[in-house]
Order: sequence, then structure tokens, then C-alpha cells
Amino acid sequence: MKILITGGAGYIGSILTPTLLAKGYEVTVLDNFMFHQSSLADCCQYDGFQVVRGDCRDERIIKELLKDTDIIIPLAALVGAPLCKNDAIGTQTTNLDAVKTICQIASKDQRILMPVTNSGYGIGEPGKLCTEETPLRPISLYGVTKVEAEKVVLERENSLTFRLATVFGMSPRMRTDLLVNDFVYRAVHDRAVLVFEGHFKRNYIHIRDVANVFLHGIENFEQMRGKPYNVGLDDANLSKLELCAEINKHLPSFVYLEAPIGEDPDKRDYIVSNARILSTGFKTEWSLSRGIKELIKGYTILRDSLYSNV
Repeated sequence: MKILITGGAGYIGSILTPTLLAKGYEVTVLDNFMFHQSSLADCCQYDGFQVVRGDCRDERIIKELLKDTDIIIPLAALVGAPLCKNDAIGTQTTNLDAVKTICQIASKDQRILMPVTNSGYGIGEPGKLCTEETPLRPISLYGVTKVEAEKVVLERENSLTFRLATVFGMSPRMRTDLLVNDFVYRAVHDRAVLVFEGHFKRNYIHIRDVANVFLHGIENFEQMRGKPYNVGLDDANLSKLELCAEINKHLPSFVYLEAPIGEDPDKRDYIVSNARILSTGFKTEWSLSRGIKELIKGYTILRDSLYSNV
């Protein structure tokens, strides 16, 4: 099958693209390479790999690429509250309008598997797990655009979405600004972190399990289509302070303190149930502990903030 991935050279795409190619899929990546990354260089060995430098908002390019595509994975997005705040117009046109364009052009037979975010749950009820039936109350521009894009995608018959937990782990197009990645980076290089509002909770998922869930969705599309799926680790609904304690197990010299004053501009606070995706037979392979070990090795190599989105 032929797969089109928009934004396929980004943090997730740089893991997902070679994963799909290794499984024998033909993959075309559309990316504007805004971070000057060379993360897909190793994919050039595959005859089934094609790459187009361009913008996912360019309707002419999308029309051409969709002519010969079975599956569409719209990864292209401005991701994270700080980056979206820096470019509100780009966020709207990339995260939502470009997805609308794909849905308008794609035929009913073409399948769409789209990642969104469980940050759409915003601020959950204390002690109550968010399921796919929980009302969506996004509290950032990023969350709002992804929730609206999900609605557009699921209105088609031939689609499904993955509401990803906060992703962590090493990637050829690294992001050090994601929470687990950031805290481990600080633990390795600064040996300390000051935590604001340490009781705020989130769910987490390793980037390679994100790639695996897309494979799972492709292989089980008929039984899964038409629904959103939370994708995270059931044993990793953790507060920031609990996350720090997990990192401390691997780096005992790591010191973390909660700030007595001040606040985190990111107010997300929720815990998530991943029962629906698990009921389809999907199993995660990467625990939080294994991912922390991986990041510690990775940050022996990486020593600056070049790999952050902002």
C-alpha cells in the first residue's frame, strides 16, 4: 500500500517513516524541512521512499500527491503551546485548514489515520480517568486546532484518530522541549530542575509505540475505523513530581524542587484511560523507565537546545 505522510520529517515522522518502509510500505513524505533537519537521510536507501519538499497547505501539491495514495497520515502541524502562540495564523492554517483540504480532496476510499492529542481534555476531574467519551475542553490554541481537525477527519467514514499522550523518547529530529525529554535533559546536564505546579498530571507514551500504533491501525483498520483512540501508558498517569521521582531512580544525583510561588502557563491536568486501544489488541513495548534510560544515553550525545521547537 502507498502511504502519504505530511510532516514526515518531524519528531514523530522521523521514526514512523523508516518503520513503515521497513515493513514494506511505499512512503511519500511531504515536508517543508523548517528545522533544516536531515532526519530522513537514511530512508533514501529504500526504493519505495519518495520525498517532496513543499507545504502541506499548498492545494496543488496535495492534489498531485493524493492521486496515487491509499493511506494518508497528516502529521504536519505546529506543535506545542509556545510555538503555536508565536505563530497563531500558521497554527490555524497548518493544524486545521490543511487537514480540511486533505479531507475535501481525498476520495471516500482513501484512508486517513491522524494523530491528535489528549491535551484536548484540558483540565480533568480529580481522580477520574478521561475516556474517548469525555467532553473535550482544550485550553490552548494547539489543543483547539487539533480537536477541530479531529472532528473534520472523523466526519469521514474512512478515518480514525489517535489521541496521543505526551510523547517522549529519542528521534533523529529530536525535541527536547517535551516534558519527559526536557526533565531528563535537565537531569543529565543541569542535575536539577525547579518544578512549577508539580501536582499537575499527564499521561505519557514512547515515540516508538506511537509508530507501532500507526502500524496497528493500518493492519486493523476495518475494525477500528470511525473512532478516536487514546494512546498512552496505563501505568504512567503521573504528576510532574512523580515523573521527577522516576528520573531520580536512574540519576540519583538529580535534585528536583517545587517552586513555592509562580505558575506553569500550561494548565493541563488530567489522567487518561487507554482501554479502547488496548481492547483492539494493541500492546505498548516501551515503559517510562526504558525510555528514560534511552534518553540518558541520547543526551550524552546531545548537549544544546537546537532540538527544541522554540
